[in-house]
Amino acid sequence: MGKLWPNIYKELLLLFRDYAGLLVIFLMPVVLVIVTTLVQQNILKSIGETKIKTLFLDRDGQMVGPKLEEVLKKVDALELVKELKGKTIDVETAKSAVAKGDYQLAIIVPEGTTKAFIYNAKQAARNSLSSGDTKKTSKKKKTVTVPDLTVYFDPTVTETVRTSVTGSLEKALIGIETDEKIKAFAALLPLEIEAAAKKSMGAMWSEEVKKSLPVLSVAWDKTPIMAVRESTAQLGKHAKTPNTVQQNIPAWTLFGMFFIVVPLGGSLIRERQSGMLVRLLTMPMSCLTILTGKIVAYVLICMAQFGLIIAVGKFLLPLLGTPVLETGPSPVTLMIIALSAAVAACGYGILLGTMARTYEQASTFGAVSVVIAAAIGGIMVPVYVMPAMMQKISLFSPLAWGLNAFLDVFVRGGSLWSVLPDVMLLVLFFLVTTLIAWFNLSRKGRIRIQ
Repeated sequence: MGKLWPNIYKELLLLFRDYAGLLVIFLMPVVLVIVTTLVQQNILKSIGETKIKTLFLDRDGQMVGPKLEEVLKKVDALELVKELKGKTIDVETAKSAVAKGDYQLAIIVPEGTTKAFIYNAKQAARNSLSSGDTKKTSKKKKTVTVPDLTVYFDPTVTETVRTSVTGSLEKALIGIETDEKIKAFAALLPLEIEAAAKKSMGAMWSEEVKKSLPVLSVAWDKTPIMAVRESTAQLGKHAKTPNTVQQNIPAWTLFGMFFIVVPLGGSLIRERQSGMLVRLLTMPMSCLTILTGKIVAYVLICMAQFGLIIAVGKFLLPLLGTPVLETGPSPVTLMIIALSAAVAACGYGILLGTMARTYEQASTFGAVSVVIAAAIGGIMVPVYVMPAMMQKISLFSPLAWGLNAFLDVFVRGGSLWSVLPDVMLLVLFFLVTTLIAWFNLSRKGRIRIQ
């Protein structure tokens, strides 16, 4: 311990004199957390609060258009516009306005929609209730093609919005179709009953018998039989609904931790190039002591990073309009995850410092490799939205292990046992990288001394 503490003190002293390095270590992840969280929070608000400006043109002018308009007005995300500058919209004007980006979409109800709609609804009811040969009835009455409901989208509208709008329109059309079929069914049912009774009674049929038939009516009960209940699958009782803060805080904390590979690897290279490493190895001090001093010093820096960004999520981001960071029921588990991620980052930094020959190599390769590991590890884009191949590749990213562990605690209510596999992977990564670095440093140290 007497030899270890001077090494730790040396590393901290050199680091605190490197103002540019301190900015990279502390300021960069804080800025990334604030910027990305506020941007994503604003996107979520805009999706929920800003209405999509929608041009609505009813060229049919009968039943389908008004019913469709009534249904669409109940969709909070849509704002229907039927006139432009006090003038009725035509198809070309609507297409031009959407193409220019003035409106996000235009819905066109074509001519003849209602007529074809009602005809096909009656035909469907007739085919279902025919008291004679259904096949013959179908041959006599052919369906009429209903014109397609046309929707023009602005090219910049995302696929998610397109799917949501088309889904709402399809649901509205199904509702209108069901109502019309029920009306046709209700009108045809008494006639079919009368025809069936007349056919079965033959000569006994009379007007008196017709008057004695019960009067039937069909009233469609629109009460849903089955409802959809939304719930969250969670590991514990304290799981919270995930939000932008709970995603970005652990993500960019890990990114900042692993970015210490640049100053950590650079410190080893500078010591080799300046001859300080040779002088240290001539002293009664092992390579393991030198590496341990660096690891302890930078682990302390990583834990300071973790505490700073947690404080940002707890106190600063709520002042800027975001939710307060909910850290879950187990602070000890969070500290263990942070510690395992810190030692993994330090192990990678040590390995990089012993493998690279120049500071430029270490800084370039270190920064690029961390960005790539962050990209495939779910820091920038959630892993579940990646292609299947990328999801398999993400299993090899240490940042993915750390992020999974943090999210298990933050939003799934997990415990130490649930995050233990990811913690063990991080520790194993640290051990492997540190052992390789130790071997490289010992070999290079002996060569230099001899």
